[in-house]
Amino acid sequence: MERATQVIGQSGAFMDALERASRAASLDRPVLVIGERGTGKELVAERLHRLSQRWDQPLVVMNCAALPETLIEAELFGHEAGAFTGATKARVGRFEEAHGGTLFLDELGTLSMGAQERLLRAVEYGEVTRIGSSRPMRVDVRIVAATNEHLPDRVDGGSFRADLLDRLSFEVVTLPPLRARRSDIIVLADHFGRRMAAELGWQTWPGFGPAATEALNAHRWPGNVRELRNVVERAVYRWDDDGPVDLIEVDPFQSPYRPQAMASARGNAAPPALAAEAPAPAAQPDDDVVAACEAGPSDFKSRVARFERELLARTLAEHRFNQRACAEALGLTYDQLRHALRRHDLIRAGEAKPGDGTS
Repeated sequence: MERATQVIGQSGAFMDALERASRAASLDRPVLVIGERGTGKELVAERLHRLSQRWDQPLVVMNCAALPETLIEAELFGHEAGAFTGATKARVGRFEEAHGGTLFLDELGTLSMGAQERLLRAVEYGEVTRIGSSRPMRVDVRIVAATNEHLPDRVDGGSFRADLLDRLSFEVVTLPPLRARRSDIIVLADHFGRRMAAELGWQTWPGFGPAATEALNAHRWPGNVRELRNVVERAVYRWDDDGPVDLIEVDPFQSPYRPQAMASARGNAAPPALAAEAPAPAAQPDDDVVAACEAGPSDFKSRVARFERELLARTLAEHRFNQRACAEALGLTYDQLRHALRRHDLIRAGEAKPGDGTS
């Protein structure tokens, strides 16, 4: 399995995790890789394989969450012809495919208790039995497993076998989330930006402007490296200027036209009878809004812009120039507020007072 993606990072937390994986690679023992979604668990599994004595043998990947429970055991251990409805011919399982190499089990926590029991036997005795067969087969496989769950809690809850966890956790490599490796954000973003620019046929990579750099550093990245890559590649392909990429849209679903949930709309609607008994008073618009509505086409945009600037300035002052509180009060994301402040030349006003919440 060849992969174009590289393991990139320089932060201490990330380098410590890679060092632990590299040291465990040469030992023919199971390794459990733990991390949030998008932290690069599969890349670390590949590193464990490539640095091991099995590097020239198969690396077989199985996502345990991608298959229904009824098929997981057949995928892992194979089946004989006629073992169940639809099994018209025998099939080799993932353990047999990985013989001599490494089997990477992603999303390990989704395995059923029955599959866990059979997996335990395979790990402990090096034997697998195809479904529909009574003859066990010897396999030589190194197990690397990954999960985004804390499996000891699953053991306490009775949904994961303690003996299987003991067998698979000879070494545990826990990958830090991107928010814990802040110094890697721009390094990774620059890598993804360069790669996307080359894909688009750009002659040079202009880098990121100050607004984009600030937005990238300010976000918490719950989707980690995978989310960062999507955001950067989207920003690069949308950028039409010759200068540095300086506009980051973190949430691609952000839109004033996005559909509202029907249940929410029904929940907010007043019952007809009550609405008839107590009609809500008509809202009184601000004078600036009335003036904007009465203005002619040539004057409309300037009045709206002035109203927006005054609203931003007033809300900033009301929240003592705390930009995050201001964004929440206006129903904006932090990045949207920053762009609005910059558009109306209020960015210095927003940073002139202490406690602006940007540190």
